[in-house]
Amino acid sequence: MGLSPVPDASLAVKPQPEWKQNLSMHLICKECKEDPPNLVEDFSAGDTVCGTCGLVLGDRIVDTRSEWRTFTNDDQNNDDPSRVGDGANPLLNGAQLQTTIAFSGVGSSKARDLSRAQNRATHDKATKILMAAYKEIGAMCDGLKIPKNVADVAKHLFKITQDEGAFRGKSELTVIAGCIFIACRQCKAPRTFREVFQITKVSKPEIGRIFKQLEKLFAERNAKMKQSAIESGGVPVENGTGFENVESTTPKDLCTRFCNTLNLSQKCTVMSQDIASATEAIGVLAGRSPISTAAACIYMASNLSGEARSAKDISQAAGVSDGTIRNAYKIMYQRKEELVKSEWIASGRADFKKLPFEGR
Repeated sequence: MGLSPVPDASLAVKPQPEWKQNLSMHLICKECKEDPPNLVEDFSAGDTVCGTCGLVLGDRIVDTRSEWRTFTNDDQNNDDPSRVGDGANPLLNGAQLQTTIAFSGVGSSKARDLSRAQNRATHDKATKILMAAYKEIGAMCDGLKIPKNVADVAKHLFKITQDEGAFRGKSELTVIAGCIFIACRQCKAPRTFREVFQITKVSKPEIGRIFKQLEKLFAERNAKMKQSAIESGGVPVENGTGFENVESTTPKDLCTRFCNTLNLSQKCTVMSQDIASATEAIGVLAGRSPISTAAACIYMASNLSGEARSAKDISQAAGVSDGTIRNAYKIMYQRKEELVKSEWIASGRADFKKLPFEGR
């Protein structure tokens, strides 16, 4: 009986180790042998070149940078037909990937007719309405001197109302006024009904009504989006529409803007805000509008800090009559010890002797 040969362990196939990059190895120039090497990547030629002696050390490198190539010279110095196109605008409808046939005004009648036919074919009435509304919102926000982010939020809220179709038959200007008012609150740049009325010419009662309706619409939409996310097993978004319920405008919110208009110092601004907070907490001017309350607080704070402003100057900045400011100040003057912090008086930053007697 023959014996089977014993396999030689040295002839067994060994598993190949997994390839790993050796980070301890790096490319250097064979001629200069500089360490660290002075290497230059020439993406136009696809070569790696030594910056000292010029020796080509590698070729066919891949350019991973962004491509900024344009074809302006091929278009006779007209608009640049970039191949990537503009980014999608979330404030407009559709994918916005349609082709536009340009016509510079110089050329054959066939080119002009082709451009007109293409414009008629791609005409979107809904987009045209949105663009006109966005232009109106931008002009009104510029009139109110509010930041661009407020205008963007107002445009977003207006698009939601158009998508929902909740205010068909309602004046578009009224809806725009309501969206601007809500956007100001959302972005912590509050404006009053009176200020919005001066720009939009929509009556204050009408702005108040549309404001309540818009609040209800956005709150319901947030609730629907949250419920839909829960049912689909996703993570609910607390603020899907960009809207959240915020408190109404307080006198403290208005003091900063009015003080900046009057060129008052930061000390006076902080003092007026503290007086406004105390006035609201105690209820000294309960029932009065936030504008008149803020104006009266600024009148008291400016006199306390030695930066006196007349009631007439403050009335022009706040948009209320000087008689309203004096009447509110008379009530505050009787309880000035409760409204003004004792440490201000002790430190000398404020002085009751500088206060005019009952607004005179």
